[in-house]
Amino acid sequence: MDWYFKVLKNYLGFSGRARRKEFWMFILVNLVLTVVLSILDKMLGLRIAGDEGALTTIYGVLIFLPYWAVQFRRLHDTDRSAWWLLLLLIPLVGWLIILAFNCQNGTPGENEYGADPKRLDARFVSE
Repeated sequence: MDWYFKVLKNYLGFSGRARRKEFWMFILVNLVLTVVLSILDKMLGLRIAGDEGALTTIYGVLIFLPYWAVQFRRLHDTDRSAWWLLLLLIPLVGWLIILAFNCQNGTPGENEYGADPKRLDARFVSE
């Protein structure tokens, strides 16, 4: 949960770098929370339009900026500009490319977007 809250605290941080672990832990917690909220929506009968639940929709709106911020920082960690996210406009192929980028290890050492977050995290753990 620490990784999730770390992303939420930096919800407008579109610069810098985000480790793979930070990104994927955020995605995992989002998935679990979305499933739980969806179940609650169905149990409580909170439907907005069609099958979309009220709690799930509110959560999606609240998490929109933190998700994009961590996605930008994740691409920065692989030494790519956030402009690469325009690939998401290409169905399936673009999504798979962005997925591959998100699965790649970050650039070791400093890059144009900042210091290596793995080394920063290791430094704080050892102190």
